[in-house]
Amino acid sequence: MSRGSVTVRVARWSATHPWRAIGFWLMLVVVAVGLMVAIPTQKTKADDTWIGQSGTASELIRDAGLENKPGETVLLTDPDGALDKAAATTALKQLQQKMTGIDAVAEVGQPVWAANGKAALLPISLKGNADDAADNVDKLLAATSEVQKANPSLTIEQAGSASLNKGVWKQVSSDLARAEKISLPLTFGLMLLAFGALIAAGIPVLLAFSAVGAALGFYAPLSYAFPDGGSVANVVLLIGMAVGVDYSLFYLKREREERRRGHGTVDAVEIAAATSGHSVVVSGLAVIVSMAGLYVAQDPVFSSMATATIVVVAVAVLGSLTVLPALLVKLGHRVDRPRVPLLWRLNRRIGPGGISRRILAPVLRFPKVALVISAVAVVALAVPALGMKTEPGGLSTLPQSIPEVKTMQALQQNFPSQGMSFDIVAQGNDAATGLAKLQTAAVASKGFVVAPASEIRQAGETAVLTLVSVKPDTSDNARAALDQLRDGLVPQAITTAKWAVGGEAAAQVDYGQHQREQLPYVIAFVLILTLVMMAFTFRSLAIALVTTLLNLASVAACFGVLSLVFQHTWAEGLLDFTSPGFVVSWIPVFLFVILVGLSMDYHVFVLGRIREGVRDGLTPQEAVRKGITESAGVVTSAAAVMVSVFAVFASLGMIEMKQMGVGLAVAVLIDATLVRIVMLPSIMVLLGRKAWWPNKLSAAQPVPSTDRELVTV
Repeated sequence: MSRGSVTVRVARWSATHPWRAIGFWLMLVVVAVGLMVAIPTQKTKADDTWIGQSGTASELIRDAGLENKPGETVLLTDPDGALDKAAATTALKQLQQKMTGIDAVAEVGQPVWAANGKAALLPISLKGNADDAADNVDKLLAATSEVQKANPSLTIEQAGSASLNKGVWKQVSSDLARAEKISLPLTFGLMLLAFGALIAAGIPVLLAFSAVGAALGFYAPLSYAFPDGGSVANVVLLIGMAVGVDYSLFYLKREREERRRGHGTVDAVEIAAATSGHSVVVSGLAVIVSMAGLYVAQDPVFSSMATATIVVVAVAVLGSLTVLPALLVKLGHRVDRPRVPLLWRLNRRIGPGGISRRILAPVLRFPKVALVISAVAVVALAVPALGMKTEPGGLSTLPQSIPEVKTMQALQQNFPSQGMSFDIVAQGNDAATGLAKLQTAAVASKGFVVAPASEIRQAGETAVLTLVSVKPDTSDNARAALDQLRDGLVPQAITTAKWAVGGEAAAQVDYGQHQREQLPYVIAFVLILTLVMMAFTFRSLAIALVTTLLNLASVAACFGVLSLVFQHTWAEGLLDFTSPGFVVSWIPVFLFVILVGLSMDYHVFVLGRIREGVRDGLTPQEAVRKGITESAGVVTSAAAVMVSVFAVFASLGMIEMKQMGVGLAVAVLIDATLVRIVMLPSIMVLLGRKAWWPNKLSAAQPVPSTDRELVTV
């Protein structure tokens, strides 16, 4: 990397104009926050997520104007057992009075009493569509709460799509706030261990946090093209803190290293820009390329995640190349102040790569043995992935701590007709006749009942029938019921009209199937682009192939651990969850692109240091030893930050967050230790100079000491 490279030019400008660079960064963050305040982030709408046959059904129903009005249900039970009918009747009248007075309510139905005598319900229809219901549900919840206070002897709770979604997102917001409170001090503590000085430890955390805030602001206008599916804030915090800290860590560690060698601050910044700065750019591009793979999944939620992650990575890279050099120049040697005596001495005593040198020595002495043992370990971890089962999340996977989840389960338990519903839509001259035959056959099968007050709804040649499964709301039951309808009952009853089976349960099954079908395309897209990128960066096809194989090894081990943890019950007490018996369908796709991108962080950094050694004329074995040991401290610190941040998510309430956190934490841990300290060096030693094929990679010519490091990555 020459003095004329972009990273060096940007760093030199920032170093020679520090206040301008700092002012530019502050202005960037302020503008981003202003965008977030001025432009409301757009959320995905119901029709954005339509997919497969269920999407076709929803479209046909909408076009015919036959949508069911969004509704909520108030459930009355008695905590002591049988429901006191007199007390319940009084409460129901109060509910009817209050609900009728709410503008958003279209109609309040008649009370329905459970056959078991333990519950009663009050159905409520709302005006508008599902998005309108989400905006107005607070008014209904407030009315339900008032009636509950007036009738303390009863349990009065509300359930429905709008109230359930509100409860879920309340849990998500709580989880996110908890993650922020834990991850920030935890990350700062790890940086303190890495640097032994308060200012040096605070800079990466401060820049990463500001990058997260700026990214959320810049995403706000982009959300009009890529609306937020609900997970953007979580993903931006998760990835932004990881890469933001890592990029600053790479740069800061190299700058400190060059100052210890006797370089002035500006020279040290330029060398860091030419080496670590270049690696940061390559790593950032690798993450961006990997995240772009989510667009291939053709899913609006993934598209929003990809867009937001690309923004936060780009902002983090920009910060490490601009404001970070400016801060380092202004602070100079004061960046190592104030020192924490014990940690500072410990850092000095261990030295760079102190622990890794002990692990690396036998690996370099017996590379074949090390490669075989590590490969066997990875394969052993990956084998359970062959039995990995993926299903969409649903009521059964939501935390039981969410009140609306318990209410919905109690509602379905007392009223089987309130369970999983399926909308069967037919279009043709005899559509209604076919649906009438279907209704008779479905009820006779004893697997379905007709939804309460549900009749065959018809408009023109389009007709709709709603059937409810008698089985509990689980992913296995949803798939079985849907297969029974689509493969048997519906085609047998409707022979001449066009038909489709939809509804919320069907949509979840179709979504999971879509994710499974798209995963191979996502994998191919990401692997091919990253392979090309690595081949171009290092001018080596061998390095590109090795990188691809190691990435696949890390991902396979990650999927194996996910299967072991979440498809069985042995870890339930440890992680505080109830095993659903499967991995949520969107998790593998998301984890794959994230892991490939994040693993490139330190992979590019380590390979860059190894290549420096080769160009300095070292033997392949010595170059590997030098590259691994000199980068070990940075890699260990970077991996520790990632693992700790991801582990925080593993402690959250939502099962998806747990699976994402466990998968990422385990994969990074395996990747930074077993893969990068054992497998990578053993492969590089065994390949020797062939590792850089077809690049000859001749040793660099001697240059003045000040400029020596500027000629390499």
